[in-house]
Amino acid sequence: MLRRLRIENLVLIREADFELAEGLNAITGETGAGKTILAQAVGLLLGAKGDAKAIGPAGKEAYVEAEFDVPDGFFEEEGLETLGELRPEDEAGLVLARRIFPDGRTRAYAWGRAAAREDLAAATELLVGMSGQFEQRRLARPAYQLEVLDSFAGEAQLRRRAALRTAWRELAAARRRHEEVTQDAAAAEARLAELQALVEDTKGFEPGTEASLLLERERLRHLTELAEGAGAAAEELAPDEGDGAALLAARAERAIAPLERLAPELAAAATELRDVGARLTDVAAELRSFLDSLEAEPGRLEQLEGELERISDAKRRFACPSYEALLERAAVARTELEAREAGADPAAEAEAALARAQARVDELAAELHDARTAAIPRFADAVASELRGIGLGDGEFVVELTAQPTAPGVGITGKDTVTFLIRPNAGLPFAPVAETASGGELSRIALAIAAAAGGKMTLVFDEIDAGIGGQTAHAVAQTLRRLGERSQVVTITHLPQIASVADRHLRVEKVPGDPTHTRIEQLAESDRREELERMLGGREFLSTVR
Repeated sequence: MLRRLRIENLVLIREADFELAEGLNAITGETGAGKTILAQAVGLLLGAKGDAKAIGPAGKEAYVEAEFDVPDGFFEEEGLETLGELRPEDEAGLVLARRIFPDGRTRAYAWGRAAAREDLAAATELLVGMSGQFEQRRLARPAYQLEVLDSFAGEAQLRRRAALRTAWRELAAARRRHEEVTQDAAAAEARLAELQALVEDTKGFEPGTEASLLLERERLRHLTELAEGAGAAAEELAPDEGDGAALLAARAERAIAPLERLAPELAAAATELRDVGARLTDVAAELRSFLDSLEAEPGRLEQLEGELERISDAKRRFACPSYEALLERAAVARTELEAREAGADPAAEAEAALARAQARVDELAAELHDARTAAIPRFADAVASELRGIGLGDGEFVVELTAQPTAPGVGITGKDTVTFLIRPNAGLPFAPVAETASGGELSRIALAIAAAAGGKMTLVFDEIDAGIGGQTAHAVAQTLRRLGERSQVVTITHLPQIASVADRHLRVEKVPGDPTHTRIEQLAESDRREELERMLGGREFLSTVR
C-alpha cells in the first residue's frame, strides 16, 4: 500500500505531508482547489516527464516522495534488480521520489539515493494503478492483463506463477551451463585448461587469508612506530639501568611488609603491590618478546607483498570481484575436475539437467494454462456484471487466450498471451479495452476489472466520476467501497456518494494569499459532515429540498 505522500512546491501545493489509510481514501475539494495536483504527483512517480511550469512559487524546485509497504519478494521481480541493489540493509519498505529543477530536468531517487527514472517507474507501476493515460498504458500491457486473470484465478495460481518464475531462472542457468560444456573441442580444451589454471593459481588460498595478510602488512608498514612505542613502554616498566615501574612497586611492597603485624589492614595493600609488581614484570617481558618478533623476519614485508600480488593477479585473471568469489570459483573448478577424473561426463550431465529444467518449466506452464482456461468464463462474467452495475451498457466483455504452441515460447509467466476485449454498445465489434474508451469511462472499466479480480496494488482514480450522477454514482461508490475491502483505493472525486463511504477523507482547499496556495488536510468526523454537506450543495440548497 501507499503509506505516505509528501509534496513540496508542486504547482499550488506549497507543502503537504499526509498518510493514506488501508481501504478507500477520498480526496475532495472545490473545483480549482488543486485536487488534480495529487494525480500529477503520482504521475511523476510513474515516470511522467517533468516540466518546469509545475514548480510552484515557494521555491526553485518541486519534490514528490512516496513511502510504500511492499510484499515479500518484491525486489526479485524482473526489472527491479538494479533498484534492489540500492536497498538499505534491513529496510522493509520502499521510498521513491522525483525532483524537478528550474530548467525542467528531473532526478529520481530510491531511499534518498539517485536512481534511474525508468527503474522508479517500473517499481511504481507494480505498486500503483492510476486512471487516465497511465490506466490506458497499463490496460494495454498483455503482461498486466495476464496478472489480473491469474489474480482472479486465486492463490494457487499465484503460487504456480512464483514457481514458474523460479523454474524459468533455473532453466536459463541450465542453458548457460549446457552451452559452456558443449562448445567445440577447442573451447572445451580451453575450459579444461582454465579450470586447471584456476585450481593451480589458488593453491594454498584459505578463507580469511587475504584479510590476515593485509592486516600483517599494515602492521609491518608501521614497524618503526611499533618498535618505538613497545620499547619505550618496556623501558618505563623494567629498564636495563635505573628504576622502573616494576621495581618501584616492589620497593613499595617491601616498605609495607614489616608493618603488617602492627596494622593487619595493610596486608591487602601489600598483596596488591606484590601482584602489581609481578604483573608489570610480566608485561615488560611480553613487550620485549614482541620487540624480538619484529626483528625475527626482516624480509617478511616483501614476502607479504608477493602473496597479496598473487591474490590480486588471480582475481584479475579470473574476473572475480572479491577474494571470496575467487575461492568460490576455485571450489567449483576443483569439483568439476574431480568429477572428470572420476569418469563423469559434464556434457551429458548438463544435457540431463537442461532436460529436467525444461520439463519442469513445461509442466508449470501447462498447469498455468489450464487454470487460466478454466478461470476465463468466470472472470468474464464477473467483469460483465460489474460493468452493468456501474452503468456501462450491456457489459459485454470477453477474454482471448492465445498459447504459444512450442516449448521455446514459454516465458517467465508461461506460454499464454491474454487480451481483454469489450463492446460498450450493441452492434459494435469487440475491441481491446485500452482502445475502446477514455477518461472517466476507461476508469470505470478499470474499476470493474479490479473489483472482479482483486489484487494487491494501490488503485488511484482521478476521473472515475466524470459525467455520472444519481444511481450510477451510487453504484460506483458501492463498487469502490467493496474494492477497498481488498485493496487500497485513492479516489479524487466531487461526488458525495463516493466520499461518504470512504475509510479516510482528505480535503484539498485553496488558501488565499500572496501567492495563493493549496493545503491538504485529513478531516475529522465533524469536518467530514460539513464537507459532505458542501458537496451536496450547502445548507441553503439542502433546506430547499427537505
